[in-house]
Amino acid sequence: MSPTDSLEEIAQRRNAARAERKCRVSVCSGLGCESVGAGAVLEKVRARMRLQGLAEESEVHLTGCRGLCQRGPIVEVEWGPAEAKERRLYLDVDEACADQLALEMATSGAPPASLRDHGGEPFFTRQTKIVLANAGVIDPEDIESCIAAGAYSALEKAVTEKKPAEVVQMITESGLRGRGGAGYPTGLKWSTVAKAAGTRKYVVCNGDEGDPGAFMDRSVLEGMAIAAYAVGAEQGFIYVRAEYPLAIKRLRAAIKQAERLNLLGAHIFDTGFNFRVDVRTGAGAFVCGEETALIASIEGGRGTPRPRPPYPAVSGLWGQPTLINNVETLANVAAIVRNGPAWFAGIGTEKSKGTKVFALAGKIQNTGLIEVPMGMTLREIIFDIGGGIPGGKRFKAAQTGGPSGGCIPAQFLDLPVDYESLQQVGTIMGSGGLIVMDESSCMVDVAKFFIEFCREESCGKCIPCRAGTVQIHDILVRITHGLGNFEDLEKLEDLADLLRNTSLCGLGQTAPNPVVSTIRYFRDEYLAHVNEHRCPAGVCAMAGSTAAREPSRAHSVA
Repeated sequence: MSPTDSLEEIAQRRNAARAERKCRVSVCSGLGCESVGAGAVLEKVRARMRLQGLAEESEVHLTGCRGLCQRGPIVEVEWGPAEAKERRLYLDVDEACADQLALEMATSGAPPASLRDHGGEPFFTRQTKIVLANAGVIDPEDIESCIAAGAYSALEKAVTEKKPAEVVQMITESGLRGRGGAGYPTGLKWSTVAKAAGTRKYVVCNGDEGDPGAFMDRSVLEGMAIAAYAVGAEQGFIYVRAEYPLAIKRLRAAIKQAERLNLLGAHIFDTGFNFRVDVRTGAGAFVCGEETALIASIEGGRGTPRPRPPYPAVSGLWGQPTLINNVETLANVAAIVRNGPAWFAGIGTEKSKGTKVFALAGKIQNTGLIEVPMGMTLREIIFDIGGGIPGGKRFKAAQTGGPSGGCIPAQFLDLPVDYESLQQVGTIMGSGGLIVMDESSCMVDVAKFFIEFCREESCGKCIPCRAGTVQIHDILVRITHGLGNFEDLEKLEDLADLLRNTSLCGLGQTAPNPVVSTIRYFRDEYLAHVNEHRCPAGVCAMAGSTAAREPSRAHSVA
C-alpha cells in the first residue's frame, strides 16, 4: 500500500490479482463463527493449499459476519475463469471438511459435489443488503480488500465534488432515520450540528448498543468521515464496549491503515479537510447507550444522563456541538452518497426508508444477523428468512427493541416492520434485536426478565427509574410465585405510567414497555397467575406446586 496510490489504482491492482487466481476461499470471522473454530478452519485451508503448492494461485482470507451465526463456521468458495466465476456457500464447516474442500479444490479445480451449497436458501436470498452488502466479500483486516469493494469512494466524492451543505441535503432527501432508537431524522440532526456555533465540533459513533457488527470498521469510518465533512468536525470518537475485543482490534487496525493511505488524518484527498478518529471503550453500562451518558463517559466521568435541552447537537462533548449517530446509521451514509438519495428513498416505506438490520434470536430456526427492507412483514422475517419455529411449536410473540421494547403477539404477524407500525402496537425498532418466543414461554416471566435487566442497569440518578424498576420487579416476582392479586395489575400499570412520564432518560422512560405490552396482549396469562395461581405455560414456580420447574430463559438469548 502506498499513500500516493489513488483508490482506483488500488482497486484495479487488487481486482486484477484476484482475477488471476484459480480459487478464492472466504472464511467468516464474525464472533459467532470464531467461537466455533473459524480460525482453525482458515489455517487448515491455508495449510492444504501450501502443501499442494497452490498458495500463490489461491486467495484464502477472512470476511465479516455472514449472518447465519448458528451454522458456523461458514465458508464460501469461488472458482473458475474471471469472466464466469462460480460460487458455493457451505455451513457447519469443521477442520476435516475444510481439508476435504481444499484438497478437492487443489486437485480438481472445483469444490466437492458431496458438500451441499446453501447459497440459494431463503435466509440469504430474501434479504436486501446495504449496510451488510460487503459482509462476506471484504477482509475486515485488509483495507485494500475494502477499497476493491468500493470503500472510501463515497468519501472521495463528498470532499472533492460536494460542498458540506450539499452532503447534508443528500442525507435529508434520502429519508434516513436514526437506527438506534425512535428514528429521529438523520439529516435534521446533521443540519442542526452544521449550523451550531462552537470553537470545534465532534462526531461520535455510538457503538455501545451491543449489536453484532463485523461491518463496523469499513462502513463506520467512511460514514463518520463524510458526516464530519458535512457538519464541520475534525475529531471523531467511536464508543465501543470493552467486552467486544474483536471489534476494537479491527477498528483500531482499520484506522491505522486508513491513516497510512491518507484517508483519515490531515488534508484528506489533498483537500483542506482534516479528520482524526479515536476509539473509546466503555465498561459495559447499558445506560451509556443514551447519548448524554455516553458523552459523560467519553469525557472521563461517570456514565449518567443529564437533562435535555441543551441537546448534544448544540452542547455535547466538552460543551461543543456534537453529532452522535449509531453504527448502523453511519453505515448507510456511504451508500447514499455513492448511489444518490433517490435510490435510498426508493427502498422501504413512505416514512421509513432503506433497510434495517435485525439480530434474530430465541425460539427460531435460523438465528443470526439479517438485513431487510423496511416494511417487510413480521411473518416474512420469522417464517421465510428465520425458518419458523423449531419443533413444530406455535409462534407466540416477538419482542423488538431490546430490553426497552414491547412484545408483539401472533395477531400482528402480518404487521409491516417500520417505525410507525411498531409504535402503534406498543413497541419500538430500537437497535435491531428481534427475539422470538413460542408457546412454551410465559409472558409474565418474560416481562420479569426484562424489567430485572433494566433494574440492574439503572444508573440510579433519578428516583422514578431507580425505585420504580425495583417495585415493578418485586410485583412481578410475587405474581410468578403465585402470591399476586388483581390489584397488582393496577399497580403495575400505574408504575409504568409514572416511569414513562417522569424518568430522566430513555432507559427509565421505556423500561416498562415489556410489562405494558404483555399486560395489553396477554392479560389472560396475568389473570391466570393472580386469580388461579397457575402458570399456563408451566414455567413459573408457583407457590405450593409440586410440578413447578425452573423458569425458562430461552427468551433471554439476545
